[in-house]
Amino acid sequence: MQIAFSPTLSAAPAILALPVEKDVAGRERWAGLGDAHQALATAAAAAARFEGEAGAIVELFAAEEGRTARVLLLGVGAGGEADWEKAGGALVAKLLTSGATEVTADFSAASPTPKAAARFAAAAAQRSWRYDQYRTKLPEKQKATLTTLTIAGAPAGTDEAWGKQAAVVSGLDLTRNLVAAPPNILYPESFVELVRKEVEGLGLEIVVVDEAEMADHGMGALLGVSQGSVREARILALKWNGAGEGDPTLALVGKGVTFDTGGISLKPGPGMEDMKWDMGGAGAVAGTMKALAARKAKVNVVGVMGLVENMPDGNAQRPGDVVTSMSGQTIEILNTDAEGRLVLADAITWTQKTFRPKTIVDLATLTGAMIVSLGNEYGGLFANDDALADTLLAAGLATGDKLWRFPLSDTYNKLIDSPIADMKNVGPRGAGSITAAQFIQRFVDDGVTWAHLDIAGMVWSDKPGATYDKGATGYGVKLLDRFVADMFEG
Repeated sequence: MQIAFSPTLSAAPAILALPVEKDVAGRERWAGLGDAHQALATAAAAAARFEGEAGAIVELFAAEEGRTARVLLLGVGAGGEADWEKAGGALVAKLLTSGATEVTADFSAASPTPKAAARFAAAAAQRSWRYDQYRTKLPEKQKATLTTLTIAGAPAGTDEAWGKQAAVVSGLDLTRNLVAAPPNILYPESFVELVRKEVEGLGLEIVVVDEAEMADHGMGALLGVSQGSVREARILALKWNGAGEGDPTLALVGKGVTFDTGGISLKPGPGMEDMKWDMGGAGAVAGTMKALAARKAKVNVVGVMGLVENMPDGNAQRPGDVVTSMSGQTIEILNTDAEGRLVLADAITWTQKTFRPKTIVDLATLTGAMIVSLGNEYGGLFANDDALADTLLAAGLATGDKLWRFPLSDTYNKLIDSPIADMKNVGPRGAGSITAAQFIQRFVDDGVTWAHLDIAGMVWSDKPGATYDKGATGYGVKLLDRFVADMFEG
């Protein structure tokens, strides 16, 4: 979607959206409406019980100079950034397939901050994202028609704020495209090439590690997951030096299982098609790195994605196998469907040896137990540093990519001790998300601050949200972008 800004309202926009703050819907004058339509707008708001709640919309049609004007009263709640964001998404959701091609939102009588106005625009752009390329017989009424949002009378400073938000939107689009792609199209090698094409020209350094090099590094944990698939594994690293030459201060590490059958510990058939999005952590890392590079973030950061496909065949990893990770620690495999932590183990070790970051944040659609705990409202957060955890929690609240912190302790850690190896890859039934985090922590070097985000319930949605339709949500990109800004650029 094209976002345009105009200093003033054009003479006669085809569709006019008027922001309305909560509890002022009955005011005497409606900005942008002539005298003849004031009473109509007031009556329509009253009939719809419209009180300006964020995202609420009242639509009315008014005859004007021989044409029918279409007016939307658009609630912006209390006027905070999150309320304006919700309103922007709601406006596009209302009009995206309506047959309308453009809409103008008149901000001249409203009072958003530049950041709120930019988030309104960003939410509109986010909500317009679609994944229709494989739908060859889509009915006309289901096709997206809205192409342009013009914002008239935005406050001074909106252009700069929108530039940063536009970069985040571009990253979100990449993440959603990756998460939504079918697994016969997106696999480790094609993931690398798609991302390479998407970030071309942004100044990111790209490093790719193939299976031969992984074997030389001793990545037995990651390669064990991959060995049942005809698709070769890859590690993809995107490095951004926005603060000058030197090692990255921060590493973002994503689980990228492009399809997860469970391996020999085969998942049930119903719902297995959803496992195309088991690379949501890697998708979020790719999108975040694109966003950071696009807005030229003043930080040195590397994004690392461990990319594998987990398949059952005659060469697949077995329950009972023991593998040796790149760190030298040995792992008894009790369940081949607990594969994401094996991928992260070697990816994190490789990241530390290659880039020496001071802080690591990993993201993974890791455990079904996280969905049991939090549903689809929060991602799970584990951390070995309180300041790191607090910054991530605050970034989640600010962006809507919410997190909830879980505990780590030696008591939980003992639950993954193995009688024949250094550890086993699953613990008992209870505390499944915690023991998974404890497993990953064993591969974090001393002195490195680390957080693990279990986002199993967040990367895909079965119902529309404020800034997304059903399907890929892009969870993690806004969160990580804000986290970087707050912790490393502030």
